Amino acid sequence: MKQKLSVAAVLSLWVICVSCSKELEFTIDDWTIRYDSYSKSVDILNDNRLIYNDLYASYKLADTLISTKNYNPAKIKIKRVSDHLGQGILYELTYSKKGFPDLIQSFYLYLNRDYVLTEFELRDADGVETNYMAPVNVKDMSGVFKGGGNNRALFIPFDNDKWIRYQSHPLNFQQLTSYEVSAVFDNGSRNGIVVGSVEHDNWKTGIDLTSEANQLSSLTCYGGVANETTRDVKPHGSLRGKNIKSPKIFLGYFKDWRTGLESFAKVNARVNPPREWSHSVPFGWNSWGVLQFNLTYDKALQVSDFFAINLQNNHFANADNLVYVGLDSGWDSFSEEQLKAYADRCAENGQVAGIYWTPFTDWAKDPERVFKAAPEYKYKDLYLYANGKPQELDGAYALDPTHPAVEAAMKQTSELFRRTGFRYVKMDFMTHGAMEADRWHNDRVTTGMQGYNYGMALLNKYFTDMYINLSISPIFPAHYAQSRRIACDAWNKIKDTEYTMNALSYGWWQDRIYSFNDPDHIVLRDASEGENRARITSAVITGMLILGDDYSEQGDAEAKERTLKYATHREVNLLANGCAFRPVEGDGVKSENLFCRMNDDGTSDFAFFNYSDEEMPLNIPIERLGLSVDSLYKAKELWRGLEIQVQSQLDVTIPAKDVWLLKFYSDKTGAK
Repeated sequence: MKQKLSVAAVLSLWVICVSCSKELEFTIDDWTIRYDSYSKSVDILNDNRLIYNDLYASYKLADTLISTKNYNPAKIKIKRVSDHLGQGILYELTYSKKGFPDLIQSFYLYLNRDYVLTEFELRDADGVETNYMAPVNVKDMSGVFKGGGNNRALFIPFDNDKWIRYQSHPLNFQQLTSYEVSAVFDNGSRNGIVVGSVEHDNWKTGIDLTSEANQLSSLTCYGGVANETTRDVKPHGSLRGKNIKSPKIFLGYFKDWRTGLESFAKVNARVNPPREWSHSVPFGWNSWGVLQFNLTYDKALQVSDFFAINLQNNHFANADNLVYVGLDSGWDSFSEEQLKAYADRCAENGQVAGIYWTPFTDWAKDPERVFKAAPEYKYKDLYLYANGKPQELDGAYALDPTHPAVEAAMKQTSELFRRTGFRYVKMDFMTHGAMEADRWHNDRVTTGMQGYNYGMALLNKYFTDMYINLSISPIFPAHYAQSRRIACDAWNKIKDTEYTMNALSYGWWQDRIYSFNDPDHIVLRDASEGENRARITSAVITGMLILGDDYSEQGDAEAKERTLKYATHREVNLLANGCAFRPVEGDGVKSENLFCRMNDDGTSDFAFFNYSDEEMPLNIPIERLGLSVDSLYKAKELWRGLEIQVQSQLDVTIPAKDVWLLKFYSDKTGAK
């Protein structure tokens, strides 16, 4: 039985019921879904090409793995759906069998979309409990990519702690686990699939891939991953109830894998819209870059004045003509009067005062210490225990984000910041609040992600009028902050630029789920001028532009000179509008080094990095850069002021440990 729906048919559809037919095939636009009652699985085709073959759902009851293949053939309902993602149909399979909970598997096919969504629910009047639900199991993916292609699979980390790296892997691994999302693609054609979760309320989602002989072998996408990479020492917590649901999974096939990851991000942003921000991308300073614990009240005032006198009147400010000047760890040596005086000085200087906090940590690791915000408790009452022991990560014990004392600290700290005039807060070491645990104070919370969402919702409540920038933190959920650091700490050297660009290479799309990506503080001291150019460029093309040198009176004179030379470049700084560049390629050994952005005005911007100790010739057809071979382009290298004409192929040489930053004008737009 085959049905292909027109737009009008979809909009008029209410419900179709089918019971146990051998095969039911349903098509909307390029997507076809086909159920087979013998295999109790689904085929998903794109433009008549089989992409997800014999897909089935599975879950665990205790240690037993159960799948749709263990059930009787499904009953099928097809319904109209109209929601925040669009209009389309819900293809629903209901599986039943004596002794098993009912399993309701859902597929959402929308008009004019390059993806399908799927999830499933377990229902049992007596209750059901599980810590593993896999909406996507495909055991044979071998026909999706050609064996001779430059086929790759992306590892996306759960968080940005411990200098973890993204990675593009050739398909020669036995097993790879990515977190929340992955893409598998042929780098030559750029065709690829994107698979990931668009819900992050209950589950940590893993994508397990296997490969052989340059082919993707199998794919499993599931809620319930918990391991060293998610910073867990316990298995994932369980959901329990009469109705429990898996994460909703995005399944896409795209002509360009980069567009696929951007589409994935946009769907996540529709499911949970980013925290509201109506202002420009932050430019500014953070004290952790150099001063760290040498931060003092007097030095902070001097830094604020340095920016006002030397930078803000010299092209270093965002489109709102503001600079965000932030105190990092060490501000607790200031009195409340000094905090207010500092924030007042920032306001006088046309700046927004920033500050720092870690809401889910105990750095002293002293369980008997009284918790000041709620003195009826000791710290040991707040710990997230695993196997009866406090959980330590990065040198701090993790606190239970559902504990009322943690909420009391949020209330007290937010009132202090508000009272003293701070409007920007860097929140750090957030992964502590997402760890699996023996139990939570709120007994309705049973998983690490539930606990993290609980704590982040409170944070959003108490800091509602402040800009929130997440530092060390999970990528998802993303709707509690305006920005997030895209990687771990980075400073001044070319290795720091390369490390930041590793995250941009495969995580640039996060500026669709946050307002901005944060490349961390930009430090210029003790580095070459080429490294200075590269590090500033890494910030400009990532998102925020936050400097980190010591600009107090005792600060390094050469760093100040370099800042005046490189951080005040008008044309470079104008590129820093918060819209991240995307990679040109996706097959870097460690990171990509070619990045691009197409602009609405017809211009285009490119950053070409050389991370090595030797100069690097670059010869690339402009078509690969996304430009037209039929156009003559005028291009300007912004750092050097060099103007060139380009047609058909770009041939340049990038100096060692340096960057070229180019703006292209087509023969239609013209250089300005």
